[in-house]
Amino acid sequence: MQNVLNYLKQNQARFVAELCEFLLFPSVSAQSHHKDDCRACAEWVADHCTQIGLEAKVCPTAGHPIVLAKTPSVAASNGKKRPHFLVYGHYDVQPPEPLELWHSPPFEARIEGRSLYARGSTDNKGQILAHLKAVEAYLKTGTPLPCDLTFLIEGEEEVGGTHLTEFLKTYREELQCDGVVVSDSGMPDKKHPALTYALRGIIAFEIIVKGPSRDLHSGVFGGSVENPAMALAGILAKIRDKNGRIAIPHFYDDVAPLSAFERKQFKRLPTTDAALAKLLGVKKLFGEKGFTATEQRSARPTFEINGLTSGYQGEGSKTIVPAWARAKITCRLVPNQKPAKIHKVVCDYIKKICPPTVRLEIEAGHGADPYLVSHTGAHAQAAMRALRAAFGNEPVILREGGSIPIVNDFKKVLGAETLLLGLGLPDDNAHSPNEKYDLDNFENGQRMSALLWQELA
Repeated sequence: MQNVLNYLKQNQARFVAELCEFLLFPSVSAQSHHKDDCRACAEWVADHCTQIGLEAKVCPTAGHPIVLAKTPSVAASNGKKRPHFLVYGHYDVQPPEPLELWHSPPFEARIEGRSLYARGSTDNKGQILAHLKAVEAYLKTGTPLPCDLTFLIEGEEEVGGTHLTEFLKTYREELQCDGVVVSDSGMPDKKHPALTYALRGIIAFEIIVKGPSRDLHSGVFGGSVENPAMALAGILAKIRDKNGRIAIPHFYDDVAPLSAFERKQFKRLPTTDAALAKLLGVKKLFGEKGFTATEQRSARPTFEINGLTSGYQGEGSKTIVPAWARAKITCRLVPNQKPAKIHKVVCDYIKKICPPTVRLEIEAGHGADPYLVSHTGAHAQAAMRALRAAFGNEPVILREGGSIPIVNDFKKVLGAETLLLGLGLPDDNAHSPNEKYDLDNFENGQRMSALLWQELA
């Protein structure tokens, strides 16, 4: 095992250079003009997997391709079946816009101190590459792996992974495993490596309020016709009360309460309200009364306006009553909440409070169940040991406020629970301009992955 750890230490400069090469691909799954870039990125991943000793292939889908890579077949000892684990990641990235806010080109990696800046650096290219490098260390040093590994690296995570579920069903037999490992989340800071045992679910939709058949002169017609932007603002203003609680009837019916143990564990996390406010650039935090900021952003449901638009957006003024107004919405869900039920109660409420002077449309988007796994099970405890040894600090358990929809499909289709071992930091700017990845976490993540297979097996 020491040969594996030595190999990782000796090859860090090359690994960082390879990550920079990986980041050159503008593999933006949400934008159709980057389709060829996504394909090229998938081919790079497959070629890289082959170079380090894995058996890799690019699998086409109706959308962006999926890369499957496996460790070389090893005969089972004493007739016992070898443990098999699946490692999941994604090569697609969020759109880099607005480009003017980047301090360097988003697809040209820039290293400043121990931070590497580029779109996709932490979400998720750097995190999945850490796992690949750990396996490379085993294969290149001739150190036997104690288990079989399959890497599944997709290109549609940032757009809801629309084709991955069918892919899992098609390759169900080949992908049967004892567990799944995902590093696509985060840790509180470098001294607190984390096992994430819960994720919030999500529903996405768009509210469209339509008024007149065309934009109207606000001087000639203003005051005699409902302004769709004002109507939409009125609807949205009735969603949340002054205490930060969602006012939609039945929204909280199925929310599982936090246990005393969970609330105690959350208090171990290092982030203070003041530090969080400073990090986020806000004067004061705001959230549901009765819960800490950590609980609000990881273990409570939300209703968020992601985008809001209506009327003229160009330079100068244009005196109109706009013909329509739109709001993009997501609700984050917590264990026991069901996307279909929440979508219904939200839509019923919005329809009820919509004024009769406008026409309402609600366009449904993607959705995913929340995820919850035991943090006391054998696999979870094995992961905690690997984290402790790799980072040299006592790990914490936490809930992640984001969503990784595919983990529920791993459970439903493959019958496998997922270990969430994030290597990102709160200030890594995932989904934002100037996304970065901490190179210490890159290196320690490789050590964690190398040690993990020994612990799990």
